[in-house]
Amino acid sequence: MMAATAAQLKERGRAPRALIAARPPTADALAARVRAELGEAWPGAFYRQRVLPLRTRSHQVYAATKGAAVEVQHTLLGVELKVGRRRLSCPDLATARYLSVFARAGCTNVAVPYDITKISLLADELESAWQRMLLLAAHLSEGRGAAFQKRVTTAVVAEARRDIEEAGAGTPVPQFNQETSQRRRRIG
Repeated sequence: MMAATAAQLKERGRAPRALIAARPPTADALAARVRAELGEAWPGAFYRQRVLPLRTRSHQVYAATKGAAVEVQHTLLGVELKVGRRRLSCPDLATARYLSVFARAGCTNVAVPYDITKISLLADELESAWQRMLLLAAHLSEGRGAAFQKRVTTAVVAEARRDIEEAGAGTPVPQFNQETSQRRRRIG
């Protein structure tokens, strides 16, 4: 009796261990690898560690649907975030840039820092984390078909969205823990 070839074993459902180990990783496995390699630069981890500890307010954002463009536009009335056909008026450019990352991720409720001086730096770092995430996903899926690369990107974005949504959007109104003279007079 002759030894069966690897192709014959694979057809019978008994592939040798070397063939099983040589299988290319799935889109979900590559998404997990992207998350692990980015560490603290992962958008979900950045949101938990850098945004949520601040005093924030909850803000509703339009989630980008499939194929919808997310743009920051300057109009006569100020700065707007355009998600598909919908427009969201923003107080300044930094807030629009900050919210655009969450719109691209597909999040609907996010925490926005109450202190407007911190939003610009957070927007810069969040945009950088988002771009690093997409570039690493493209790099790890390089050499595979366009459909597989799209699946990896979709899996990475879905995992980032899940992390951000699990973290929550904070309180609708920021907490003010400062004692004022009016409060002292009413109490005393």
